[in-house]
Amino acid sequence: MPRTIWSGAISFGLVTVPIHVVSATEDHSIHFHRVHLEDMARVRTRKVCELEDREVATSEIGKGYEIARDQIIPISDEELRDLPLPTAKAIEIVAFMPWEAIDPIRIGDGYYLAPDGQVAAKPYKLLRQALERSSRVAVARYAWSGRERLGLLRVRGEAIVLHAMRWPDEIRDPSELTPPPVELSDEEIDGALALMDTMTRDDLEGEEFRDTYTEAVAELIEAKREHREPPVAPEPAAESGQLVDLMAALQQSVSKAKESRGENAEHADVHEMPKERSAKKQPAKKTAAKKTARKPRKSA
Repeated sequence: MPRTIWSGAISFGLVTVPIHVVSATEDHSIHFHRVHLEDMARVRTRKVCELEDREVATSEIGKGYEIARDQIIPISDEELRDLPLPTAKAIEIVAFMPWEAIDPIRIGDGYYLAPDGQVAAKPYKLLRQALERSSRVAVARYAWSGRERLGLLRVRGEAIVLHAMRWPDEIRDPSELTPPPVELSDEEIDGALALMDTMTRDDLEGEEFRDTYTEAVAELIEAKREHREPPVAPEPAAESGQLVDLMAALQQSVSKAKESRGENAEHADVHEMPKERSAKKQPAKKTAAKKTARKPRKSA
């Protein structure tokens, strides 16, 4: 059982659901130490007081807010914990919305909310089933780690998940990233749709969804431990320096996608698609039928 990150309650109108929060994800990345390359000794970060020029213990360290270079206001963890906020002790639901109304860019890390004891079992199940039957998500406010946050509650299996959300003013305006105006032909758009059809999946199982970077790092470490040469990376294809023919790139992409799935790519000609505009959706249906009959590959 993962360790409890936070304990409190879900406030749902006059209904209170005691819960504890655990992480919903795991980090399988390979982590490294900082070392002195000359003798491979660990390099550590030491906490040093600027005025006394000495290392200080964790018990001597606290939080401070800098008003000016020579004026810092100390703030204790107890003061932050005891702020007069209803969200300091509870995840307060403030609204319900359709899932489709939430911009995914605002959604952050996920946490499982587990009922805290027998007294929480019934109200927890009530909220979970209400969310499931309504096909909505709950938007809530809560206070963790010295700040108030916005959150999203949704159903996953038999559990309620809390996703951290960013406040509206934390999302940058993407308008300055908009590319310059360009013209696209119907043939190019249809070619992109044909490529999407060949790459459509019903799940995220298979070789394409393995963490190959972590596997490669693990193999590098094992090779060095055994004093042998690590695998050599394949040489990248040389760039021609010429402008890419978009239609030709789409044609090749569709062919490669079909070949990787064991399908016949001989007639994967995206140039012919506009001539059958009344049947534009037909290729997607055929692809879906083939996908249903094929069992998904399991990752190693």
